Amino acid sequence: MLSAQSREIVQATLPAIGVAISEITPLFYRKMFAAHPELERDLFNRGNQKQGEQQKALAGAIAGFASLQLDPDPARARQLLARIAHKHASLGVTAEQYQIVHTHLFGAIVEVLGDAVTPEVAAAWDELYWLMAQTLISMENELYADAGVAAGDVWRRVIVSERRNETADSVSFTLTSTDGTDLPSFVPGQYVSVGVHLSDGARQIRQYSLCSAPSAGDWRITVKRINPHVLPDGSIAPTGEVSNFLYDNVFEDDVLDVTTPFGDVVLPDDDAPLLLISAGIGCTPVIGMLHHLAETGDDRPIAVLHADRSPSAHAHRAQLSELVEALPSAVMHRWYEDMGSRQPTAEIRSGRVDLDDVDIAPGTQAYLCGPLPFMHGIRAALLAKGMPETHIHYEIFGPDSWSPAAA
Repeated sequence: MLSAQSREIVQATLPAIGVAISEITPLFYRKMFAAHPELERDLFNRGNQKQGEQQKALAGAIAGFASLQLDPDPARARQLLARIAHKHASLGVTAEQYQIVHTHLFGAIVEVLGDAVTPEVAAAWDELYWLMAQTLISMENELYADAGVAAGDVWRRVIVSERRNETADSVSFTLTSTDGTDLPSFVPGQYVSVGVHLSDGARQIRQYSLCSAPSAGDWRITVKRINPHVLPDGSIAPTGEVSNFLYDNVFEDDVLDVTTPFGDVVLPDDDAPLLLISAGIGCTPVIGMLHHLAETGDDRPIAVLHADRSPSAHAHRAQLSELVEALPSAVMHRWYEDMGSRQPTAEIRSGRVDLDDVDIAPGTQAYLCGPLPFMHGIRAALLAKGMPETHIHYEIFGPDSWSPAAA
């Protein structure tokens, strides 16, 4: 916890920092990338940088952590940092890199706020930063130890044993080890990072959910091709760089660089009823969870809800149905914006997800994955139906702008 003196100063200056944070974070990244261009080229997501999403996420994390120190809530603070720690571990972040962030973040704060950053203010925020950093470093070291790897040493090479078209714009890759041994097991809901070298020499990294059975010995990921995104200034954001590279260039017998599995949105080891809600390619962690549930013969109540543009756009459509049918107490509902010539049924409906007719058993744990606006809407509907906030879990790839601290 913060010292009493630092807590008082942070509380007094947080409003000013909050007003200026949207100016501080872009300046921080510019300073850091100017001094360490290899971080922008080989570690950070260039698309999120271009669109400003990473800056928003950093601002939210700092403000959220600071607020949770002023009104202490250890459980919520750990929830906030666990998401970041798993993402950092999946990138191979090490303790030494926190000093680089500190140098350029505080340089940006001083440049933006000027004389308002007195020695006392600087010391208080320095204490806050290192409290957050040391907590993350400790959590990340635990993750590395649990995975049986040295800190940051998370990368391995795998072979693509199968490439399969799932829809017109999505493909799945089955990954196997280079020496024929089983790949490590994982917890249902986790993901791996995939790193590729692009034509301009950059090594870009993205995360993909594992949608195979945890005990299968190989891994499967599904990749969706992303259309170019035009920014307000008319430029093209480098979104989908890794996904489009994989879609266009990776085939059977190719070798990929991937990491050890990480991720904190995983099935708990209990028998609580489950509500698994996805949209689009967000079905992939649900597929991984359902594989595990079917493999273990789970008989708890499970409701699977999925939304998509159309049946032809629905990746893993048949597999999702097969897995639900394999579970004795599972039901499924699907919604398609375009039904084509199909007529609605009790299970397949036209339009968008509507929870009005969905029965939710007491104690249900809900897991969401899909576009952020979709998850916001589902979360609001679940809260309106009386589901406790702590029972709603979500997976989002890219910067987390839906912070538990702000939920």
